[in-house]
Amino acid sequence: MKHPTPDAPLMLGVSGCRGIVGASLTHDVATRYAGAFAGWLRESLPASQAASRRPRVILARDGRAGCQMIHAAALAGLTSCGCDVIDLGVSMTPTAGVATDARNTDAALILTASHNPQQWNGLKCLVRSTTLTDPVAVDACAPDAATAAQIVERFQKNTPALDAVPWDRLGTIALDQTATDAHVDTVIRALDEIDLAVPTKDRHYRVVVDSVNGSGAPGALALLERLGCSEIVQIHGEPSGIFPHTPEPTRENLTGLAAATPEHHGVAGFAQDPDADRLAIIDADGTYIGEEYTLVLGALAILGSMGERGKGATICVNLSTSRMIDDVAARFGARVIRAAVGEANVVAAMKQHGAIMGGEGNGGVIWPRVTFVRDSLSAMALTLGLLAREDRPLSAIIAEMPRYSIEKRKVDLASKAEAQPAIEKIARAHASATVDLQDGVRIDWADRRAWLHVRASNTEPIMRLIAEAPTEAEARTILDDAARVIAG
Repeated sequence: MKHPTPDAPLMLGVSGCRGIVGASLTHDVATRYAGAFAGWLRESLPASQAASRRPRVILARDGRAGCQMIHAAALAGLTSCGCDVIDLGVSMTPTAGVATDARNTDAALILTASHNPQQWNGLKCLVRSTTLTDPVAVDACAPDAATAAQIVERFQKNTPALDAVPWDRLGTIALDQTATDAHVDTVIRALDEIDLAVPTKDRHYRVVVDSVNGSGAPGALALLERLGCSEIVQIHGEPSGIFPHTPEPTRENLTGLAAATPEHHGVAGFAQDPDADRLAIIDADGTYIGEEYTLVLGALAILGSMGERGKGATICVNLSTSRMIDDVAARFGARVIRAAVGEANVVAAMKQHGAIMGGEGNGGVIWPRVTFVRDSLSAMALTLGLLAREDRPLSAIIAEMPRYSIEKRKVDLASKAEAQPAIEKIARAHASATVDLQDGVRIDWADRRAWLHVRASNTEPIMRLIAEAPTEAEARTILDDAARVIAG
């Protein structure tokens, strides 16, 4: 068996298992991880159910090239260790979340490496409380840190026979090709529930979508057709799994979408990542609005529809999310709760505080009316609903928001532990400011309307340094100062 190396790491944590196919992520690794998840699910069933049924698991994949091998390995791991599988085929991560709740299954396993480059793949888990001792079902979401650690520990000590079951208890496989349509239906119902207007063909809403040839292409097309867009232009809309550009939806990777949106007279350009849980936005002029605005626009749409009911409402975001969300929440009398980076951490805070929405500044909108998973379809629908209600260009809505600049840097790490000395140095150097240590270190300067966040990544072998301030120069100065502190 091949072992991880600095050039081919195997990332294990709250985001599941992620590695480079054929190097750190082999068929053996994928089978063992899926088997460990299956074994954990079997042990977590309530005692009253353990003897009478097998765990039921939704399986989906983001469609990236080469995923067939990982798919076969995951199927083998789940079924050989006693799980019944409902296979959605190539489907979005949020579609798996919706299907898990709709089909009342115990969990989901999504084969994806999200925004990582072409050679990466991974296995991401979603769980529900029916997989624990509590028999009351709740919405599917990413496992919390303690649960993820149990799954990882089981994987690390797993042998092929550890969780295997005899022939008469092997799991079954069923196919489901209706999940995308069901997801779209759920988004449409959620819009109706908050009385948010949607575009109609007589308004001539043209939209351009870059689905990076990933799993989001069919769902995006189906949703936009249901919303009544007069024209939908899909670029890179074939779910071939061959990425036409670096798949992370950042400014430098979306020059094609930025050119195509004004060329086709689109009211907006939408960019999904391969598993379609994130969304970046281009305005009608071809300007990259970016991922940070996705969450803000969603909050504007929802809070604006709530009216007086928005006062006292809660939105949960992570520590690296722009303070624009605080400005929008304050406008409606809502509040913002911040959690550690990671979808599971944000969702835990959302459930604890009864949040109306949540998410992360990477373009991940979590709308509980649809699913407790980041969802690009929810983000598209909310943005277009907002545009219809405001009846003015996206650029005009953006122009009214307080301006900030976020600057980001990365430092390569051999292990996450290497980030800790840097975190401690930053905390000591800024002890007089507001210091938050729940995830690395975040320093807030309220008088400067600025912050710094330094943490080890959950999904890549890097340390992230992120600063936000009213100007680009101020944000860069904060990062420069942080680099000097770390080096000192």
